[in-house]
Amino acid sequence: MERRHFLRASAGIALAPTIWGCADPGNGMTHADLGYHMPLESDPHERTLMQWPVNRDIYDRRSLARVQRAIARVANRIVEYEPVAMLVAAADAASARTLLSGDVELWDIPTDDLWCRDSGPTFVRDPAGGLAVAHIRFNGWGNKQPHAKDAQIAARVAARLGLPLIDTGLVGEQGGVEHDGAGTLLAHASCWANVNRNRMGQDEIGKKLLRALGGQKMIWAPGIAGKDITDYHIDALARFVGPGKLLIQLGDTIDPEDPWSVSGHETLEILRQSTDARGRKLEILRLPDPWDIRSSAPDFVASYVNYYVCNDAVIAAQFGDETADGHAREMLQSLYPGRTVEMLEIDAIGESGGGIHCATQQQPKALAR
Repeated sequence: MERRHFLRASAGIALAPTIWGCADPGNGMTHADLGYHMPLESDPHERTLMQWPVNRDIYDRRSLARVQRAIARVANRIVEYEPVAMLVAAADAASARTLLSGDVELWDIPTDDLWCRDSGPTFVRDPAGGLAVAHIRFNGWGNKQPHAKDAQIAARVAARLGLPLIDTGLVGEQGGVEHDGAGTLLAHASCWANVNRNRMGQDEIGKKLLRALGGQKMIWAPGIAGKDITDYHIDALARFVGPGKLLIQLGDTIDPEDPWSVSGHETLEILRQSTDARGRKLEILRLPDPWDIRSSAPDFVASYVNYYVCNDAVIAAQFGDETADGHAREMLQSLYPGRTVEMLEIDAIGESGGGIHCATQQQPKALAR
């Protein structure tokens, strides 16, 4: 499960304001009324966005060097399949370039940490095929980590690309919600209906998420608050691979002494009883956890389902358990036929509390108007 370390809180750092407000496009309508929706991750991409980690309040020197090498390893592999833009302040660009492929583009956007899934832009598409950014404001997972620069990233990317920035009215992270590209959303309430992010009820939050991402059906599971920095993001446990179809990583039996096992099985049972936006029972596939892994870090995230789908490839983690790694590769290959499954050693990212999906953000292709 996703168990980022609790780090020094960033007291006094305010949320970034919406710099380019786009709440009313005219005639009293909101952008949500105009039919924006978030495409499935496996839809064609224009590029992948990633963030260069630099903050020494988060990492010591050795840890920072290791996590930068791991981020570069991921970027250098993805760029073999589609363009990659690394967000990095100009002052850090030269050192980043020593590790990054020359094919990786550097964008002068300052960062704190690497988690582009959470602090990066959430791209949505209108019925005519144009893109916008649905602004889910990032506050360092409830002000648990420094985020002054990361809180500005979504707005700065929108400005660079000349895209509308839509105020969703939500604080949170995209890693905390899954969607199937056909109207069904899934989330753990623990990271949304939480006063460290949103002071509103679960139902209201669900309505705002549906409007922001273009969904019709919200599936909630309780999750766990306070056990990790994310308050239990869904993308370390379960992922939609297509309309009404889910992949979940979970052992066969509940370990009553392990809150992650208890919560994961609670989520699984809710999914078994749920239907998608079209009223169909969900198709659920299972992956077991790896056991014989390289890392001995106590809070290591060994999640195969925290993979990333890019053009022509699936980029996933391997953990040194040959049997489990091989099973994960076979499962991903069966779910994404025609794509190459690339499995990388990203232990430094796992030790920091996340995975490849957490570190990446897709920009869908705009469709011809």
